[in-house]
Amino acid sequence: MKNEFSLAFNEVLEEKQLPKEVILQAIESAMVSAYRRTVNASSAQEVNAKIDPETGHVVIYAEKEVVDDVQDDRTEVQLDAAHKVNPLAQLGDMVIVETTPRDFGRVAAQTARQVIQQRIREAERGMQMQYFERQEGEIISGVIQAINSQSVTVGLDMKAEGVMPANQKIPGERFRMHDRIRAIVMEVKDGSRGPQIILSRAHRNFLRRLMENEVPEIYHGIVEIRAISREPGQRAKVAVSTAQQGIDPVGACVGVKGVRIQAIVKELHDEKIDIIEWSADPVIYIQKAISPARVSGVYLNEAENTATVVVMEDQISLAIGRDGQNARLAAKLTNWRIDIKSVLEAAGDAINKLQTAPDMAEMAQAEAEALQHVDGILARKAEGRPITPEEYSALAEFVKRVENHALDVQREAEKISPEQLAEARQGIADIAFEQSLDVFGLPEHVYNILTGAEYRTAGDLLLAMKLTPDRVLGLPGVGPKAMLAIQKAVAETVFTVPVTEEIAEPMAETPIETLETQTAEVTPVTQTTEAETELPVTDSASAAVPAQEDESAVSFEEMFNLRPDAVPPVEEESEESKKKGKKGKKSVEYQFDEARGEVVGRKKHKRGDGTWEADEA
Repeated sequence: MKNEFSLAFNEVLEEKQLPKEVILQAIESAMVSAYRRTVNASSAQEVNAKIDPETGHVVIYAEKEVVDDVQDDRTEVQLDAAHKVNPLAQLGDMVIVETTPRDFGRVAAQTARQVIQQRIREAERGMQMQYFERQEGEIISGVIQAINSQSVTVGLDMKAEGVMPANQKIPGERFRMHDRIRAIVMEVKDGSRGPQIILSRAHRNFLRRLMENEVPEIYHGIVEIRAISREPGQRAKVAVSTAQQGIDPVGACVGVKGVRIQAIVKELHDEKIDIIEWSADPVIYIQKAISPARVSGVYLNEAENTATVVVMEDQISLAIGRDGQNARLAAKLTNWRIDIKSVLEAAGDAINKLQTAPDMAEMAQAEAEALQHVDGILARKAEGRPITPEEYSALAEFVKRVENHALDVQREAEKISPEQLAEARQGIADIAFEQSLDVFGLPEHVYNILTGAEYRTAGDLLLAMKLTPDRVLGLPGVGPKAMLAIQKAVAETVFTVPVTEEIAEPMAETPIETLETQTAEVTPVTQTTEAETELPVTDSASAAVPAQEDESAVSFEEMFNLRPDAVPPVEEESEESKKKGKKGKKSVEYQFDEARGEVVGRKKHKRGDGTWEADEA
C-alpha cells in the first residue's frame, strides 16, 4: 500500500507540475467532502482530514459536543472519550475528536475522485495564472497548435495556451502547424477555463525586448531605449542614448557589420529598423528622426507643439516617405506634430508672412532687398527655369531668418508681464509653492509628464492652469482625459495656510473701578505664530486670545477669485520676537489680586514638557 500510494502520488506530482503541499491539500479537502457525504454531516460542523504521504492512511477529525448519553455519534461524544483529547473538557464543551468511519478509505476513494480532480485543476489554473502574470510584458516561446482567420493558438509552458489575435500578428507573416515562435505576453486575464493569455508580435515592446536580448549594453543599462515608434512589418524607428563616455549607442545596437540588428530584422519578418541617437535638444532630435532625409532647418512652435521641417527639393519624398510613413513615425517618436515643407514652399510662406503679418512689418523693410531676390528665384522656378545650388542656399537662409524672427515675436507676445504674474499669484496660497505635485494625487503618467515639463510644486501648476492652460494641454502626452484629471485634482485639493494669532497687549496696573471703561480702548497686538488653525488652544490662552474664524481651507475656485484684501494679514516677526520664540511661547493673563486690591498681569511660559508656568508681568 505504501509503495502503491507513493508511486501514484509521485506520478501526479510529475504530471501536474504542482507542489507537494498543493496535492496533499487537495486530497485532504476531498476526504472532508467524502466524509460529509458519507455520514451526511452538517456543513456548519468543523471537519478536518489528515493524510500520511508515506502510507496514504487517512484520519478524520470532527468537532463534537461533550454529553453524558450519546444520541447522535456524528455530533456528540461521551465525557470519557473527550478527556482522552482534552483532560479539562466538561459537559457542554465542544472538542475535536477522531471520527474516521470504518472502511473509509475504500468508500472515500470512489466518492472523492472527482473532487480531487477538480481541486487539482483549480490548483493548476492558479499556478498558471501566477506564472504568466509575472511574465506579462516579457517574451516567451511556444508551439503553434491551431490556426484560423481570427487568431493563432500557441501552446506554452505549464500546459497553458496563448492566443494571438489577427491584429497582433506582423502583416505578411505566415505560420505553419508545430512551428515554434516567440511573442510578448501582452495581457493575462482570469477565465472560467483557466488564464486567457493574449500574445503579440506587433506591439512595440516586442521590439524593445528583442533588442534587450540581442544587445548586452541595453540589457545591462549602459544604453537606454528612449522611444520606439513602429508600423509592424514595414518600418520602425528607435531612439537610444547613453550616459557613459566613449560608447556609441547606435553602433552598439547595430553591431559589427550589422550582425545584431540583422538578427532582429529577421525575427520581425524583414521589418526595416532605423536606429537614431536621442538628443535633449528637440531641433537636433527631430532632424535625426527625419533621417535618412537631410534637413535644412527645423523651426519649433512650442505653444502648439508643432515643428516645421524644411528640406531641399530632392529630399522631400524621402522625408515624407511612402504614404507619409517616415513623417508619421518621426512624429510618434518625438511627440511633436511635424509639418514637412520644401525650401521653395517655405520661402513662399515666408514672403507671404512678411507681407501680411503686422508684427513683421519692421523686418519686411529690413529684408526688402532679400525679399526681391527671393521673389525672383521663385518666379524663375515657376517658369521651369533651373536654380543654382547657391540660390537654394539663399532661399534656406532667408527662410531661417524669417522663421526665427516670427518665433521671437510670438515668444515676446506670449511673455507674461510681472504685473500679470503678481496678480495671478495673489489668488494662490503661498504654501502651495512649498508642496510638491504629490498633493494632487495625479495618475503616475500625468505626474511624470508634468515633472518633466519643470512643474515642481503645486503652486507652479496652479499658476500655469490660470495663466497658460493651453500650454499644459499642449504638453506631449497630455490629452483631454489627462487635462480633465488635472482640473479635477486641483479643484478637489484644499491647502492650509498659516494665519495670525492675536495676543492682548499687557495693560498697565489700573484700579478695578476704571477697568471696565478702558477695556474697549485696549488694542490687541498681532503676533505671528507658526501654529495653524487646527492646533488646539489652551484654556489660559483662550481667555486672552479672541476666537478666529478658520479661513485656512482655501479651495481651487476660491484661490482664483480671492481678493488681496481677503488674505489674512501676516506680519513678519522681529529679530527679538524670533529669539523669544525659541525659548517658548508666552501669553498674558490678567487677574484681580485681593491682597493688593488691583489687577495684576501674569506672563505664562510654555515649557518643553507642555506645562505652563506663570510669572508676574
